[in-house]
Amino acid sequence: MGEIKRITIKGFKSIKSLEDFELGHLNVIIGANGAGKSNFVQVFKMLNAMSMKGFQSYIFENGGAKNFPYNGFKETPKLEFGFEFTSRSSYSEGSNFYNFTLKPTPDMRFIIEETRGYRNSSYRLYGPPDLESRLADEKDEKATVGISNGVGHFIYDAISHWMVYHFHDTSLLAPMRTPELKEDNKYLRSDASNIAPFLLYLKNYFPENYKAIVYAVKAIMPFFDDFTLDIEKHGPQEDVSLTWHQVGTDFPFQSFHFSDGAMRFICLATALLQPIPPSTIIIDEPELGLHPAAIELLANLIEVASRNTQVIVATQSPLLLNQFDVENVIIAKRKAGATTLSRVDGEQLKLWLEEYSLGDLWIKDILQGGISHE
Repeated sequence: MGEIKRITIKGFKSIKSLEDFELGHLNVIIGANGAGKSNFVQVFKMLNAMSMKGFQSYIFENGGAKNFPYNGFKETPKLEFGFEFTSRSSYSEGSNFYNFTLKPTPDMRFIIEETRGYRNSSYRLYGPPDLESRLADEKDEKATVGISNGVGHFIYDAISHWMVYHFHDTSLLAPMRTPELKEDNKYLRSDASNIAPFLLYLKNYFPENYKAIVYAVKAIMPFFDDFTLDIEKHGPQEDVSLTWHQVGTDFPFQSFHFSDGAMRFICLATALLQPIPPSTIIIDEPELGLHPAAIELLANLIEVASRNTQVIVATQSPLLLNQFDVENVIIAKRKAGATTLSRVDGEQLKLWLEEYSLGDLWIKDILQGGISHE
C-alpha cells in the first residue's frame, strides 16, 4: 500500500495554505494548544469517511459545511486538497496523485470535484461533481503496474486503509471495555471497540505479534500475566470480553480492573504491533494518562511500527519528543492566525542538542513551537 509523500491543504479550518508539505515514514508533530495539530489530523478522518461513502454524514456530524472553511466562506469560497502517494514496494514506481476541491451548496453541504494522476501524466477527472466521493468506486479497479488504470485502485487502497486511532475514551462504559462480536476482528477499529475479538484473532493466527503485545503490556504492568479473552454465548452470537489474569492468582479480572492509562496503553500497543498495519497510522496525543516509563516504551513501539508503515503522531509531551530524532519532528504553530507546519533544522540545533534534549528545547521555545502572542 502507498504512503503519503506530499500533502496540500488550502482553506481547511485553521490551515489557510499548506502546499506540497513532505511527510516521511515517521512524523512527530508538536505545537501549543490551538496550533492546529488536531485540524491536520481531521483531514485524514475526513478522507477515510470519503472512501466509505460517508462524506456528507461526516460533515453533518461535525457541524455542517460552515464549520470547515478558514475564516468562513466569505474569505474561503472553496477548500482544496492534494495528496501524492508512493509505494514502499516494487508494486508501483513513481507517484500517484489525488486532488479534490470542496464547494458549498445552498443547504450547507459540500460538492466534491476529484481528479487523479499517475507519475507525469495529466490529471484525470473522476467524473462530474457529486455529493459523495468516487474513491470507493475504484476499489475493484485492476491495479496493473505501469499503466494509469491502476491509479484509482492504488489511491483507494491507500486512503481506505489508513487509520486515525483515538483512544481517549477509556471510561467504564467505553466500547473498548465492553464485549464485542467475535467475528468483528478483521482490523482494529479507530476507537478499539473491537480490541477483545481482535486480540483473540491475533492469538490464534498471529501468535508472535500477540506475544509481542503481551510482552509490551507486561513491561509497564509487571503484575499482568496474560489475556484470557473469554467468549460469551448469547444464542447463536458469540461475544469476546477483554478478560485477563494476574501473576500469582487465578482470579478472573475484567476490563474494568484496568486503569485508564493501562487500558489506553493496551490499545496503543495493539495498534502499533499488529501484523498487517494500515497504510498510514495517525494518532493524536497518544501519551495521555501514561506513566513516563510507558511513554518511553510507546516511543519505541512507534519507531518500530514506522519501519513497516507510515506513522503520524501529534503530541504535547516533551518526554515523548525526547525519544525521536530531530529529522522526525514537525512544528505546528499559528502565524497571523493561520496554522503553519515546518520541519526542524537539525544543523541549526546541533550545538543546542549537545547539552539539551529536544524536549528541553521545546519547553525553552528554542524550537518555536510554544504559545505565541500575535
